[in-house]
Amino acid sequence: MRVNVEKHGEGTVLAVSGDIDMVTAPEFEKQVLAVVRERPGTLVVDLGGVDFLGSAGLTALVAAHQEAGDHTELKVVAASSATARPLQLTGLDQEIPVFATRDEALGG
Repeated sequence: MRVNVEKHGEGTVLAVSGDIDMVTAPEFEKQVLAVVRERPGTLVVDLGGVDFLGSAGLTALVAAHQEAGDHTELKVVAASSATARPLQLTGLDQEIPVFATRDEALGG
């Protein structure tokens, strides 16, 4: 798994690639929480390069959502079935806005 942090005006994009599983999720959670604690106006977690999103990765997103509170708008980019499906099955897409593209997430 690789994570790349990019600044976009008032927001930050966390571009993730590879698998988010039990082995990599702790590092993913550590990195996403570090960005949330910087309090960007918007944080887009772009899962476009993710091939597998396991329950540990979903738990990390929940932790980020809780940490974001009212100070950071958390958004997720998940277009593939590997990422969008787990978010839908768990209902997490009802709590965290999910977008098909990074541009939609940054503009919406």
